[in-house]
This record gives sequence, structure tokens and C-alpha cells, in this order.
Amino acid sequence: MFNDLDTVVLANDLKNQKLTRGDVGTVVHCYSGGKAYEVEFVTGEGKTVAVITLEQSDIRPMRRQEILHVRMYATA
Repeated sequence: MFNDLDTVVLANDLKNQKLTRGDVGTVVHCYSGGKAYEVEFVTGEGKTVAVITLEQSDIRPMRRQEILHVRMYATA
């Protein structure tokens, strides 16, 4: 279960939103007992690219020894 402002990692590609497995987001809202979460994904400059309602199976916690990686976000 996640809490508001937890850093999470996308577990699967979301092609419609141009997000890929491993993208990092922040939980901005938790729905009824952890059944779903509103997660915000931003660029390195802090520009929001997506706010999506996801199920717990769509995200996982950031692991302690993971390192972040940068990729270009396709806008078109």
C-alpha cells in the first residue's frame, strides 16, 4: 500500500500516455483503501506530463539502491 507523496515506479508501459516501465512518479492521491492511486509524472524540470489513476499492480515502490535514469519524453 502506498501513501500520498510516495515515490513510485511504473511497472508496465503506458503507451497512450507515452510512459514506459521504470518511469518514476509521485502518488498525489490514494483512493479507498489503496484500490487505486492518482500518480503524477513530471519532466526533469518539474513540468507535469501525466496524472493517471493506477491500480496497485501498475506501480511499485522505489527500491533503496536503485539509481534514476534519464530519457526523452516524446511529446508528439
